[in-house]
Amino acid sequence: MNLPWGDEKTVQFITNVGLITSDGPYGFNIMAAEWTNHVSYNPGLIAVHLGFNKATTENIKKTKKFGVSLASTNQSVLVSVAGGNSAKDTDKISALKDLGFKFYKGKNGILMVEDAALNVECRLIKTMKLGDHIMFVGEISDVSISGKEPLAYHKGRYWRLTETLKKPSDKDGEEIKNIILKYKKT
Repeated sequence: MNLPWGDEKTVQFITNVGLITSDGPYGFNIMAAEWTNHVSYNPGLIAVHLGFNKATTENIKKTKKFGVSLASTNQSVLVSVAGGNSAKDTDKISALKDLGFKFYKGKNGILMVEDAALNVECRLIKTMKLGDHIMFVGEISDVSISGKEPLAYHKGRYWRLTETLKKPSDKDGEEIKNIILKYKKT
């Protein structure tokens, strides 16, 4: 069974908005990618899942390094430009600079997004074809946070996380613990 892009079932996922930066045959580039995940604490590993024919895919294959910036809530225009255009025919970095967005060069030489909620520089350690995407796993070489709120993506729209929901109370926690104890396997 397939879960097509944009299908009512597919859009139920809530994801962050990853901005993948790279350099290579297409020059400095940025693209938006929903499937951006932290997959290991030690060592720190990040996985990004990209289409086979993306300019960023070619850049990463060539240089073996990339950046991951988690967009902040004030960067929806940046995300729309990065995700709605291809480096194969558009210099997105220059366009974004003209729109007032700023970048800095990371320690690994890749451009990083200023004011992103999180910036992570990665060295490619694994590549794997998965269905209609390719997964790049990068080991973190540098990381920084801005204190800005990350942008969320759900049902084809950008969202701000505005309400914190409480965890179960101590009283509820005790009741849950007692029920779990009844069903522990010995």
